[in-house]
Amino acid sequence: MKKVVLFLVCLLVMISSFAQKAKTPPNIIIILADDLGWSELGCYGNRNDGPRFNETPHLDRLAAGGMRFTQAYATAPVCTPTRIALMTGQHPARVGITDYLDAKDEKFLSPDYVTLNEQLRKAGYHSGLIGKWHLTGDYTKKKGEPAKHGWDEVICSETGYIAGGDYVHPYAFMPDVQARTEGEYLTDRLNQEAVDFIHRHQKRPFFLYLSHYAVHTKLAGKPEDVAKYGQKAGVGTNRNNPELAAMLERVDDGVGRLVATLTELGLNDNTLILFTSDNGGELNVTSNAPLRGGKSELFEGGIREPLIISWPGVIRPGTVSTQVVNTLDIYPTLLELASIKPANDQPIDGISIASVLNGRTKPFPRTLYWHYPLAKPHFLGGRSAGAIRSGDFKLIEFFDTGQIQLFNLADDAGEQTDLSEKLPAKRDQLINQLQKWRQRTVANPVLPIQQSGKD
Repeated sequence: MKKVVLFLVCLLVMISSFAQKAKTPPNIIIILADDLGWSELGCYGNRNDGPRFNETPHLDRLAAGGMRFTQAYATAPVCTPTRIALMTGQHPARVGITDYLDAKDEKFLSPDYVTLNEQLRKAGYHSGLIGKWHLTGDYTKKKGEPAKHGWDEVICSETGYIAGGDYVHPYAFMPDVQARTEGEYLTDRLNQEAVDFIHRHQKRPFFLYLSHYAVHTKLAGKPEDVAKYGQKAGVGTNRNNPELAAMLERVDDGVGRLVATLTELGLNDNTLILFTSDNGGELNVTSNAPLRGGKSELFEGGIREPLIISWPGVIRPGTVSTQVVNTLDIYPTLLELASIKPANDQPIDGISIASVLNGRTKPFPRTLYWHYPLAKPHFLGGRSAGAIRSGDFKLIEFFDTGQIQLFNLADDAGEQTDLSEKLPAKRDQLINQLQKWRQRTVANPVLPIQQSGKD
C-alpha cells in the first residue's frame, strides 16, 4: 500500500512539473533551411528506396527527443512567400507577394506588418535574426529590411541579392561582414553566431531565428565534406548528391552545437527548437522521391517539408504526428505558447497547434490553400497554379492551361493517379472552394487564362 501511495505522489509531482513547464514561456529557436526537400533527413527516410546517403545525426536525435511531423507544408513552393507566412501568420496571397523577390523587385514586406519577433517582444523576448531574410526586393532602397521590422539584433543578413549563392568569405551579398576565421564557411559562421547569441542572452527569454542560406540551389559544400560523400556508395547528381549532402551536414552540425550549448547552460528543458524548410528541393540537384515534383511546383515535392519540434518535458519524445500543418501555423502557435494575444488589426490565417504539441488533442482535419501565379520566369520552369488540400484530397488548378488534377494523398502521396474524371463531385466541390477562397483572400488576383478547363 505504501508503494502505491508513493507512486501516486511521485506521479502527481511529475504531472505538476509538466504542467508548470507547459505554462512557462520557453526560449524559442527557429532553424530554417533553404530549399530542403522532405526526404533529405535520415529521420525522414533518406531514401525510401535505398540505403541512407545524407548524414543528419543531430537532427535525427532532435526528432527522437521531440515531435516529427509527416504532413507539414510550406505555404508556397518558393522562399519569399513562405517566409512571409512565417513572419506574419498571413497567407502571402493576402499580403500580395506570391513569388520570390529578385534584385529588381519593387515589392517588399511592409514594416506595417507586426512580425513574429515584434509580437514576442510583448512577452519580454530578446530577438535575433541570423542569416537569410529575403523579404525585400531592391536592396539599394532598403525597404522592408530586417532593421525596419523590430529585430533587436540582425547578424549576417544579406544586404544584396543572394540568388547566386556565396558560401566562402568574402560574401558578395554581405560585403561589410568581416571573417572571423581564415577561409570561413558561411554556414559554420552562422552556427557560431547562434551559439554566441545564446551565451549573450542566457539569462533572459530569447527568440533566435537562425535562417540558413544552405542548402539552396547553387551548391557549394566544404571540399573535405564533399570528398567524404563522393566516396560513398550510390553517389549521384539528382540523387545522393555529395555537394548537397556536404552542405546539409554543416546545417546538421549547427543543430548539434546549439543543443550542446543549451545543455551546457542549463537551458535545454526550457527551450523550444523548431526546424523546417521554406520549400522543396530543386530537381536539378536532388530528388524529392517518393514525392512528385520540386521547388516552384505545387506537387507535394515542392511544398511538403520536414518539421521537427522539440521542447523537453512538454513534447513527448519520439512522437510522430500525422497532423496536417502549414508554415502559417508557427506564428499563432508560438504566440499561444508565450501567452501573447495577436494584434487585433492583423488577421491570422494559420491556427495554433500548441495542443498537438503537448498531446491534448489528436490530429484533426485541415483545409490548406496555395496560390502561386508565376510573376517571373524560373530557370527550372515551374508551374503557375493554385491548390487546395481538404482532408486526404488535394486538387491542383493549373493557371496556364486550366487543367485540374485531383489526388487522394492517403493512397497516392506521389500524386500519380488523377481522380478528377473519376470523382467529378469531389473535383467540383474543391475547385469551387478554392476559387471562393481566392476571391476573399488574394490581394491582387491573377486569374488563370482558363477556369475549370473552359474558355
